[in-house]
Amino acid sequence: MSDHMEEQEMEAEALEAIFDTSFEVISSIQPFEWSLKVVPIDCGDDEEEENAQNHVAVKLMATIPKDYPESLPQLDIIVLKGLAEEQRQTVLRIANDESKSNEGMPAIYAICEAVRTWLGDNNVKGLDDGSMHAQMMRRAREEAKSKEKLELQFESQKKEDEMTSTELEEIEVRKRRTEGTPCNEENFLAWREKFNKETEDDLAREADAIGKDKSSTSKKKGGANTAIKDEAIENRLTGFQQFSGKMGVLNMEDIEKAADEAENDPNNLDVEELNLDEDLFDDDEDLDDLDFDDDDDEDINI
Repeated sequence: MSDHMEEQEMEAEALEAIFDTSFEVISSIQPFEWSLKVVPIDCGDDEEEENAQNHVAVKLMATIPKDYPESLPQLDIIVLKGLAEEQRQTVLRIANDESKSNEGMPAIYAICEAVRTWLGDNNVKGLDDGSMHAQMMRRAREEAKSKEKLELQFESQKKEDEMTSTELEEIEVRKRRTEGTPCNEENFLAWREKFNKETEDDLAREADAIGKDKSSTSKKKGGANTAIKDEAIENRLTGFQQFSGKMGVLNMEDIEKAADEAENDPNNLDVEELNLDEDLFDDDEDLDDLDFDDDDDEDINI
């Protein structure tokens, strides 16, 4: 079995599963022949409802070449209900156009859907009426549909023209995000230059901010230290104040207390423990040479 034949049989099985009894194999020998009943509204097995809802219906005939889908199928349209020869030719043209659009792929399902769409748009009574009045009515309906289609196209174009450049740019950005930007040497070099510049600017801003913080902190610390030093100097006691009190009066009690503490301090050396030569202090004759006059006594009393 060739690949084309296997693919054609698989397509036939799929069409039978989709269309059920509306699909029929006319010839199971190559070239295969298939037929499909196409109506605007599928009512299932309810024939009465189908006849009430559908005013037009056709049967699509397809002869499948051996090398299909590489080559196009041969198509024909048989009118089942409600269409004149003019409409049959229109439906056949639509079917062949859809077949060409799907060349190289299984196309029968797509052809049926294109035919069904046209039937749905023209699902009215009287299309098979060949009278002059009926033909005029059909032309009027077709012109109305063409006019409506043109109006829709005009409105769509008008909306596009009203879009601002910003909106178009935003759409382009979204499109680039979806599709992605191809990476090449030119794009990479431009990105790297932009990245390096942004990095340098960030580092410069950080360095400037750090310098300002240090300067502000140094000024604050310097001012605080100066204030502390001034306060310490101002509150510092003099030697006289430490022994006499802040009022300048000699505090004898503190002096005696300090003397007692010094005497009781075990770290202080006792006079008896010192190895002194007492003979040095026994010679009182040397004291006779000293002249103590009245002026000296007055100074001592002061």
